[in-house]
Amino acid sequence: MLERLTRYRRDLHRIPELDLDLPETTAYIRSVLANLPCEVFSPEGHAVCAYFDCGKPETVAFRSDMDALPICEAVDSDFKSKHPGKMHACGHDGHMAMALGLAEVVAGLKSKLTKNVLIVFQPAEETTGGARLICESGVFKDKNATAIYGFHLWPDLPMGVVASLPGPLLAQSNEITVDFTGKSTHIAKSEDGADALLAMARFVVEADQMLSHLKSEVDPASTLKFGRVTAGTVRNAIAAAGHLEGSLRVFSSEAFNYAWDHLHEIADRISKDLSVGIRITKSDGYPPVINDRNLFEDAEKRIPELQKLPKPLLIAEDFAFYQKTLPGLFMLLGTGTGIPLHSDRFNFDERVLDRGVEIYTKLLPLE
Repeated sequence: MLERLTRYRRDLHRIPELDLDLPETTAYIRSVLANLPCEVFSPEGHAVCAYFDCGKPETVAFRSDMDALPICEAVDSDFKSKHPGKMHACGHDGHMAMALGLAEVVAGLKSKLTKNVLIVFQPAEETTGGARLICESGVFKDKNATAIYGFHLWPDLPMGVVASLPGPLLAQSNEITVDFTGKSTHIAKSEDGADALLAMARFVVEADQMLSHLKSEVDPASTLKFGRVTAGTVRNAIAAAGHLEGSLRVFSSEAFNYAWDHLHEIADRISKDLSVGIRITKSDGYPPVINDRNLFEDAEKRIPELQKLPKPLLIAEDFAFYQKTLPGLFMLLGTGTGIPLHSDRFNFDERVLDRGVEIYTKLLPLE
């Protein structure tokens, strides 16, 4: 099977596409699935689903993402991206190859399965959260899906090692934007102005102090950091405006509400002290990936080598939307390269694809 998996991965690596616009990718996936005893359909017009009807009342689902990134590939190979400025730099080509391999395994085991199998090839994981669209389509209710599984190739784990956690695994992500409105004056008459830059500096410091309380009182794995700031026009004038961009990562609604409420309290206090207007906005972002504990315990029995990570990770993944619809388990599969995700040099040893199909096969409901 490794030869086929490698071919699938390399073929897909050559044709990276972005967001919801994946015509070559979906055509390729459909061409492979066309040879298998499954119903192939798109529940919301962008995804590709393979449904293996085994005549059972319940269905188990597996998910692969399909979209690439707007990155120029820096590695020369005979399967380098044919689309300039686009690259599979997050392993989704590998995810698709493993899911196609799983489809072939399911086809061979169809008579022995105790549940139907639904394999979901999903768009827009990197952008708008394609998982949400699939959940809203009602496909899981229509097929009576009772669980969903997913993988992500992971450079920081040794090759072939599979790891996860029961409960919180990956963070909720909200982009935080703060705008400050003051009044500019020459610094010689600073008392006549309202210093947006000073307000911004105080906000960053007090937000960091708030994070310490959030960690100690509610969510020790959370973080809030600001990475971009703009303010002012010249060095000898009070800044009339400031703009601050950061990211909040938490693992529960309680932690989010704590941070959101306290940020507004900080803003109100500074606004009154300095006569500066402060407006805080956020992106909706992705919810946290919270693994179903029963599915994790079952996976430990089926995959004795499944490891527990030392703590949850502060990255985000739209697999979380599935887990709001049905019980789900998300796992990390080590590539051992140490090459960061989203790097223009991202690559992996394709032998790990065989390992992924092996793990998926262990999760199939067999007689």
